[in-house]
Amino acid sequence: MSENEHFLNDKKHIVSMRLNNSDRIAVRSTAARLFVRESELYRFAVYHLLNRLHKLHDESCTGSDLLPLFLEFREELNIHLGLKKHQLFKIFNCKNTTPDKFVAMADIELLLLPHHAVRQRLQQTSDAAAQKQTATDAWLKGYLAEKYHLTLDLEYETDEE
Repeated sequence: MSENEHFLNDKKHIVSMRLNNSDRIAVRSTAARLFVRESELYRFAVYHLLNRLHKLHDESCTGSDLLPLFLEFREELNIHLGLKKHQLFKIFNCKNTTPDKFVAMADIELLLLPHHAVRQRLQQTSDAAAQKQTATDAWLKGYLAEKYHLTLDLEYETDEE
């Protein structure tokens, strides 16, 4: 890569976004408390989020490889992005997913349901009985880990219902 190409790739861009007033006040007060500019805090937040979502940047990461990420961010992605089951199905299964990594629509739906509905669905799923937990999130993780041969942090969580 030439020096000019590196310079063009390192160029910063101005991005506009809409925030509600309480979020803007929170960013402003957090930046003040950290003794940094608001723009530095925004850059940090974007960098941190992109690092946490790194599997979405990797084209070889498809199907069940993405389950740990979506389990970790399940509620946040549902609340803030409003993803639908067909969108998630495409995210999981439409990038040349091999059959052993294919994620069933019924399991994708579990990622979008509220806790009480996830618990009901798991109770109706015979494959989930072996991983039954008191905490719904732990039960969901155990079920998906077993079904898709995933290594997950299966700490025993408590439901916030």
